[in-house]
Amino acid sequence: MNIFFVSLGCDKNLVDSEIMLGIIKEYGFTITDDESQADIIIVNTCCFINDAKEESINTILEMGQYKKSGRLKGLIVTGCLAERYREDILAEIPEVDGVVGTKRYDEIASVIEEVLKGSKSVKIEEDANTAHTEKHKRINTTGGYFSYLKIAEGCDKHCTYCIIPKVRGNYQSRPMEELLEEAKELADNGVKELILVAQETTLYGKDIYKEKSLHKLLRELCKIEGIEWIRILYCYPEEITEELIEVMKSEKKICHYLDIPIQHASDEILKKMGRRTTKAELVQMVEKLRREMPDIALRTTLITGFPGETEENHEELKEFVEEMGFERLGVFTYSKEEDTPAAKMPFQIKKPVKIKRQKEIMELQQRVAFGKSEEKIGERMKVLIEGKLPEESLDDYGMESGNVYIGRTYMDAPNVDGYIFIPTRAMLMSGEFIDAVVTEARGYDLVAELINE
Repeated sequence: MNIFFVSLGCDKNLVDSEIMLGIIKEYGFTITDDESQADIIIVNTCCFINDAKEESINTILEMGQYKKSGRLKGLIVTGCLAERYREDILAEIPEVDGVVGTKRYDEIASVIEEVLKGSKSVKIEEDANTAHTEKHKRINTTGGYFSYLKIAEGCDKHCTYCIIPKVRGNYQSRPMEELLEEAKELADNGVKELILVAQETTLYGKDIYKEKSLHKLLRELCKIEGIEWIRILYCYPEEITEELIEVMKSEKKICHYLDIPIQHASDEILKKMGRRTTKAELVQMVEKLRREMPDIALRTTLITGFPGETEENHEELKEFVEEMGFERLGVFTYSKEEDTPAAKMPFQIKKPVKIKRQKEIMELQQRVAFGKSEEKIGERMKVLIEGKLPEESLDDYGMESGNVYIGRTYMDAPNVDGYIFIPTRAMLMSGEFIDAVVTEARGYDLVAELINE
């Protein structure tokens, strides 16, 4: 029985997908990469913003077309969209045979069996507050050399624009021993870079250990043989502790890289968003991190066009972006999500204005980022090799013919940041760490030469 799986949305959702794939394999089903040969198709969905919802719905409809061939016996929808809109999905998309919410994905195999028997199956956790603790073997889909480690589920922040607490429930840390066991298994299977994710990593342990314990988890993860890089994403600035900074400084395996989603820099807008920081506190934290770790790479995300955002608020944000000089930065336009306080706020901003403001900030950030890249020329850097550029892709990246390897530095998280290109006659292996000297900056990317080639 062939199962085809589509995973949409964030890296946290990808971890859920990898666990479901492991369960499916344990039950003896065959996983296929050809949707036309599938007996069952599963779509793990996202509904964080409107674009994500549209992508999820379009993918469900596209996969539903395979029922016309006669081979496809069932279409199952899982994840955030399934949790939030189960009645709508079943009522409006008759091709869907099963719906599995965010807290019931460990039952995916039984849902497949029910669907194969011709039954409609719905598995939703009504209170959305039960963390998964049952052990399942994941199937790593990221290529083998890096993997995400989801350390917690849900969120307690309740930002006014965000639906996640309603979909994923309250913040729930995973027990440390469970995470260490999973990390050891990943290392045994060749993973060299662990990327810690959660809706908010900085609060890890507060619920089950009664104190923030991310620094303790990091120290234990650093002891695992085979893991060479540990990267931390989704750190709320107000929750960054002295202990976290100290462990980042003292443990060589921890990348001097933090993803700190701040969303805005105007105190007026931050308050409307339900954020728990002020502009002054953000500046103070950025300055402190750079003082303690001068080589740190900081990534952040912003939202433009939040209800009530004035031109003055927008200009203040632009000034902040230029002054802070974030190494990495992404900008989203505000998405009006039903059942959130922000959706009911007055002075909703028109879409063209949101897009215009987004474009202005990205153009500003481009100048900042390109300047940061230029500063790296001549610097020696450790690089994780991810593969070799195909001959047909050389022109796309402005590279001449020959062996050109592609990799990442500690400053680059996979799929969101830049790359470093290594032209060389040497034979390099994916997953190998090498030392190189940066010779050229190409926008967001770097070019380097191998040391002692």
